[in-house]
Amino acid sequence: MTGTLPSNEPSGDRPAIDSSVPHTARVWNYWLGGKDNYIVDRELGDQIQAVLPDIVASARADRGFLGRAVAHLAGEAGIRQFLDLGTGLPTAGNTHEVAQGIAPEARVVYVDNDPLVLTHAHALLTSTPEGATDYIEADVRDPESILERASATLDFSQPVAIMMLGILNFIPGEDEAQRVVDRLVAAVPSGSHLAIAHPSGEVDGEAAQQAVDMSNQAGVAQMRLRSKAELERFFTGLELLEPGVVSCSQWRPVLSGEAPPKPVYQFCGLGRKL
Repeated sequence: MTGTLPSNEPSGDRPAIDSSVPHTARVWNYWLGGKDNYIVDRELGDQIQAVLPDIVASARADRGFLGRAVAHLAGEAGIRQFLDLGTGLPTAGNTHEVAQGIAPEARVVYVDNDPLVLTHAHALLTSTPEGATDYIEADVRDPESILERASATLDFSQPVAIMMLGILNFIPGEDEAQRVVDRLVAAVPSGSHLAIAHPSGEVDGEAAQQAVDMSNQAGVAQMRLRSKAELERFFTGLELLEPGVVSCSQWRPVLSGEAPPKPVYQFCGLGRKL
């Protein structure tokens, strides 16, 4: 379905947006140079950056990974369906923009449970006439509901790219996070892909943990770091594409000089279901 309004938006009044407490999506938006943030978000963002100077580079590297991964999926891999979980606030180069720029017939379903993201969902629902975009308000920890509702737009008998960038870090329990990933991967056929981006302690681990603790103590959504080995486990049973689980800045970078990009604390990987 093509549209400009969320077709899965629940009825009733939307929760009020609290501008007195920092918000993860708004802080991330600030780091990416967006304008959908408040003073309290910028203050926390600056405090975290003072502890972890590469945080802005990490946020931008994460966004770069999204663009390169989707370009590969829509181009070389021939994927025409995308399930983007933990959408976040719209910025330039959203999944549907990249995918439909390569394959206008691509279909994209965004999923988030954040009222702030819901207010901006209309920006995610612009689509080419040949393709479709949709938005589902749901919790990633309820994959059954997501799969059921996404089936209105996506055909789960055909390959789907499951995009989980910056979302699994908000599921601290190892068993629960693995359950969610396993259920989503089980629902898609061979040729489907799983993309993950996640904060890690692989680069400047002490500062990374301090930054996470600072964020958690500020009252935003609780999150955790995971190691490279922990992230690799999410791809068990999948073909992990080169270069494997690495810093987002070093996943198939577009090189502008001889030196490789500096690693950042946000790690990522892309796997294919056999």
